[in-house]
Amino acid sequence: MLRKAALLALVPVLLAGADSAPPARPTYTVTPCPGADLARSMAPIRLLFSQNPETRAVLVTADGCPALRAYAPGFSEANRFISWSMAKTVTGMLVGALVTDGRLKLDAPAPIAEWHQPGDPRAAITLRQLLQMSSGLKHVEVGDPVENSDTNQTLFVSHTAAMAAAAIDHPLATKPGTQFRYSSLTTIILAEIVTRTLTDSRDPRVRAKTYTDFATARLFGPAGITSAVLEFDGAGTQIGGSIMHMSLDDWGRIGGLLLDGKAVDGRQVVDPAWLAFMKTPSPTNAEYGAQTWLNRPGGAEGKATLFPGKGPATAVAADGHLGQLVIASPDSGPGRGIVVVRLGNTPDTRNPALMQTLGDVVAGFDRP
Repeated sequence: MLRKAALLALVPVLLAGADSAPPARPTYTVTPCPGADLARSMAPIRLLFSQNPETRAVLVTADGCPALRAYAPGFSEANRFISWSMAKTVTGMLVGALVTDGRLKLDAPAPIAEWHQPGDPRAAITLRQLLQMSSGLKHVEVGDPVENSDTNQTLFVSHTAAMAAAAIDHPLATKPGTQFRYSSLTTIILAEIVTRTLTDSRDPRVRAKTYTDFATARLFGPAGITSAVLEFDGAGTQIGGSIMHMSLDDWGRIGGLLLDGKAVDGRQVVDPAWLAFMKTPSPTNAEYGAQTWLNRPGGAEGKATLFPGKGPATAVAADGHLGQLVIASPDSGPGRGIVVVRLGNTPDTRNPALMQTLGDVVAGFDRP
């Protein structure tokens, strides 16, 4: 009893000590990189943690060299971070590998057998239009209320066993190629096209393994990415619009591919012509290429997604829900350019402020 009483007497003291302890701070690791001057970017990098809840990790690479890594307390190189919509850009790269191989064609009707029935207007949808988010399919990305959106219903509620089948089943809302309609379900269809091109199997395990093996052989392995974890639905379709996981450094390697298609060792992983297509403004949205966002004004929704006016107009990004960003700016900093990765959990209402801070980080590497 005396021991218990003594412990109880200590509780207020222990709690007081916890309350008075200073909050844990991010850890920063800075590495000297040739030609990389962090002087003008350090202040906005610190703001990413202090003013933009909740930043979990930041990476800056310059000409392939990791100039800065920063982790919030509780996060480290051991973590794999969820992509959300950054996965779309990775899916776009995998589609590109099949186009480069001649197994898919950009302007041919998309190889979705369900659309090629007599009288089905969806037969006119091309692979290019799917990649540029102008398929015309009636997909509702954000519903009101949000839980009723097609995306949320498909990913988390009604269609988890066969997401691609649900996405494919939607009718047209507009003529293909005439209107930008951002859609995670569209990218699931692209992942399904990759799978159907690689295998005729309907076994979910075979389909998932075939897709994973292809992604490893054609993208992750050559790029030096070792931490990638892909998630699949019940039918073995990769959730290519929303869900894959990688370490901070490996997301940086994806950014390196967005610079010039090359791995750190100089190997060409993404065909230059395909990368140029991914980074070319699409006809229906000047700030969107093919599964990739561009640092340009003139967005289809009347507001900028990235930070036009800060940093080069050649900067591009894989952009995901809650502030997941891989930004590649080939005309910033030394050599090949810079990559900025920011991973976290920031409410979408705070996204414009976050983007402006990231724009300041990129602008800090402006070339004279």
